[in-house]
Amino acid sequence: MTGIGVEVGAQAARSRALAVLRIRGRALAVAVLPAAAEVILLTGGSTGHFVGPVWSAARLVVGVLAVVVLLAAAGIALVVARARPAVTPTVPIPEDSAPDLYRLVRDLADRLEVPAPSAIALTPDCDSWLEDRTHPAHGPPPRPVHDELAGPGQGSGLGAHRRAVTAPVLVIGSPFLWWMRVGELRAVLAPVVAGTGPSAHPDIAAARRFVRGLDAAVAVASTPGRCPLTRVVCAAVGWVARLLLRGCREHAALMERGVAAAAAERAQTVDYGLRIVAQEQVGLAYAGWDRLLTRVALPAWRMGRWPARLDAGVVAALTELSRRDRLAEGFASRLGERPACDLLEEPGTVDEAASLLAARLFHGGPAECGPDWAPVDWQAYPEEVVDRTWRADAARLHRVLDSLGVRPTADPTAPEAAGPTLARVLDHLTDPPDRNAPPAAGAEHAPQGPLAPGDDKEAEADPPEDADPGTERSAALAAVLTAALAREEAAVPRGATAVGQGPDSALWDDGALPLFPLQPPRTARDLLADHVTAMVCCAAVDTAGAVPGLDWLDGPSLLLGGERAGDLAPKVLSLIEEGDPGPLRDWLAASGIRPEKPVRLV
Repeated sequence: MTGIGVEVGAQAARSRALAVLRIRGRALAVAVLPAAAEVILLTGGSTGHFVGPVWSAARLVVGVLAVVVLLAAAGIALVVARARPAVTPTVPIPEDSAPDLYRLVRDLADRLEVPAPSAIALTPDCDSWLEDRTHPAHGPPPRPVHDELAGPGQGSGLGAHRRAVTAPVLVIGSPFLWWMRVGELRAVLAPVVAGTGPSAHPDIAAARRFVRGLDAAVAVASTPGRCPLTRVVCAAVGWVARLLLRGCREHAALMERGVAAAAAERAQTVDYGLRIVAQEQVGLAYAGWDRLLTRVALPAWRMGRWPARLDAGVVAALTELSRRDRLAEGFASRLGERPACDLLEEPGTVDEAASLLAARLFHGGPAECGPDWAPVDWQAYPEEVVDRTWRADAARLHRVLDSLGVRPTADPTAPEAAGPTLARVLDHLTDPPDRNAPPAAGAEHAPQGPLAPGDDKEAEADPPEDADPGTERSAALAAVLTAALAREEAAVPRGATAVGQGPDSALWDDGALPLFPLQPPRTARDLLADHVTAMVCCAAVDTAGAVPGLDWLDGPSLLLGGERAGDLAPKVLSLIEEGDPGPLRDWLAASGIRPEKPVRLV
């Protein structure tokens, strides 16, 4: 039954590939139609059939039209053939750096009776796929393989009979290598590697090249910054390419569906029982990877640091999850088996390269290290990232208070503090505003600069008349804080990190980074809550002996007496949203934190 299912899926894919190629043939026929008409007119004139001034004029008009159409068709074909298709940025894995991994993939291809992938690369994401990189702009072409229809088992090795069709590159999600065991990785890769069989078919390969070329031509035609004449030509090329893409869209989708069905059916014979367990690990790895990026890596990237062992952090995060969640208790027992990263000769070096690529993809950092864009080990993360982030946010909060003319303390009998204090923030957010008082001194000297769209209106708008007096100052402070942060981000070049370094655009032609933003922009309330929390943490570290820490699932954390202070967020929100400082002040007193003491800022 498996063989029948494979043949049905492959036959469906081939039929749809032929449909795509027929569309290409019709486009070529339309291009040569005026030339064919001109040949007929010229032949008729030479034989004495089409004579007279009308036929002479027709030959002239059709000849000019044929030349124009042929030149246009040749130009469009050249753009489609030479345009560089999009390729996912990956970390290449040479065979000498992972011989065991290549051996596993070859053995898997032998069991599936399909050609082996031409190369292996890693992506900093929880996914795996095959990617064709035979375009000349993508570097040396991979070694070609034979057609799978020549017979089972004859194309599984890289030294098989060579044909023009080449095997694609196998792209593996790097978190899989560190979290999964060797058997689980083989089970997950089985349906992916099985896709090399249909990829070796000449018709499917030609159809894919045609669709990718059209897609790349549309991207080239859409590139801005050209002269008017070039823009007109590119618009025409883009219109033709989009027209052909619309005609191929349904056939290409059904072709890929047939390829996937055939690959999945063929992979049923390999580790079927283990694949069910491995799919559970895929979902778990995805959850841990997403949590690690958004809660742990993103704060480091914003500070100009990139964790150099993200994939190792996935193991720590998921191990912590298995400790907390009883549903995941069984996963901890797997850690005694051989991890898939042992298939690499130098897993630490590969992890560092994948971590840097993740920083570029998800945040837009530079391609090379520098004084303001440096790797950070997990042991140094609390000091280099957590503590610096808190103090940078606290410093920004006090700069905004200075610009608003907020006095250091609300108690006129208290002596002036020697530095920034948490009490200043609490008093400002607690005291109800005096609507009859003049504007705060120094507010007119607030730093000016370019704002993000809409931030200037939000920062300058007066609080609503029916606003709650207990939270009016919170709303006003949040608006000014948002504007200040927008000015700082506006001064950073596009695609750079928070420290102002621009990325090297060698991997991406357009340099539009980040390609995959992790989180939407934070709201004004979230920003204010983060800054007030940072100020509380700075006071705890400087006055109560607390230390910054790292929680693998929740990111930066405050450790008081060796225990994580997990009940701080509700008390900060009570101050901001309700204007009630009582819960936070009680917590500060119980923790031994003195808000009137100055703290150290960056």
